[in-house]
Amino acid sequence: MMKKLSLFLAVLVLLPLLAVPAWAEEMDYQGMDLDYYTQFKGQGRSINVYNWGEYISDGSDDSLDVNKAFEELTGIKVVYSTFDTNESLYAKLKTGGSSYDVIIPSDYMIARMIEEGMLLPLDLGNIPNFATHINPRYKDQSYDPGNRYSVPYTWGTVGLIYNAAMVDENDAIDSWGYLWDPIYADNMLMFSNSKDAFGVAFKLLGYPINAESREQLDRATELLKEQKPLLQAYVMDEIFDKMTGGEAALAPYYAGDAVTMMEDNPDLRFVVPKEGSNIFTDAMCVPKEAKNKELAEMYINFMLEPEVGLANIEYIGYSTPNDRVYELLDDETKNDPVRYPDQELLDSCEYFVNLPPDLAAYMDEKWTELLSADERYSRMLMPLVMLGCVIATIALNTARAVRKARLGTGKEPIL
Repeated sequence: MMKKLSLFLAVLVLLPLLAVPAWAEEMDYQGMDLDYYTQFKGQGRSINVYNWGEYISDGSDDSLDVNKAFEELTGIKVVYSTFDTNESLYAKLKTGGSSYDVIIPSDYMIARMIEEGMLLPLDLGNIPNFATHINPRYKDQSYDPGNRYSVPYTWGTVGLIYNAAMVDENDAIDSWGYLWDPIYADNMLMFSNSKDAFGVAFKLLGYPINAESREQLDRATELLKEQKPLLQAYVMDEIFDKMTGGEAALAPYYAGDAVTMMEDNPDLRFVVPKEGSNIFTDAMCVPKEAKNKELAEMYINFMLEPEVGLANIEYIGYSTPNDRVYELLDDETKNDPVRYPDQELLDSCEYFVNLPPDLAAYMDEKWTELLSADERYSRMLMPLVMLGCVIATIALNTARAVRKARLGTGKEPIL
């Protein structure tokens, strides 16, 4: 009996040592510069990474846990958090009180942050994979000439994702105009960030995707106000549950996320509308307040490793600017028109740019005007105010009654 018990206890002790996590089994460090990656090991260092939601391979669904693999290789702990829009990222950095080492904004926001002195210049000598892995097409772009401040992470387009089982079979769903079709009232979603929402309106109006005048912004705002009563909701990450769960029929969103949603719901389709759209690059940067710049550059270089980049691209569904990663993709993915559209479609798309300060401020003003003119919110406001008054009255009367009761018994009220 004692022998069996000893054997059982020995197995319990050894099991954790024998069990290798899935991410560790998948990670192959061959070809990596181990001297480079292990130079800080054992020093108890850490970095703070701020990324979009659902934008990294995290170990779920048998994927590689990229952050955990980086920790295991380098000994550097990754403190990871997420944001949902470029604007919320910008606001978080601008208000201070945070100290991120790596952030992943989009092209136009990178240009704005460079202009406002919010980013640190990169030492590309600490990111050797940039020179050898990134396709020249994605280098030296107008938002960051010479890549002094950023290293491309992904790219993609914006289009319409729709549920083929919920739309009229006679509708081609090839235009942004369907997002204004009353037949789909309360079955449509819309971007909850100003840049993308105005971009959709601009293209439908036949304007360039970047505002050129206040008049264009005024007309686009009126168009978005016309759309508003037809919408079910303004969303960002909430779109995943709503579209895959069949709760909405139409929504504008990013091609990479559309790929993920289509995998979860075979009724979903994606199209870049005939009016044209946005093409974007998201890139890795180091903010001015970073405390661990050299570690951040190591993390960026790690994200460019072919196996790591492949894990990320396969998990998040976006398109890669990394030639070494593209070479590892299967033919089906390389030929997927959602992830890698043809040049004719790409020619119909435009990059967002950092607007002049006066137009950027006016866009923010018009976006606030649009959101505040929400009849549904207004209808909810009065009942909520009345309910608050009732609760306050009850609380006040209760406090008075308790005070009177205590005074009646000769006891001092407890304050």
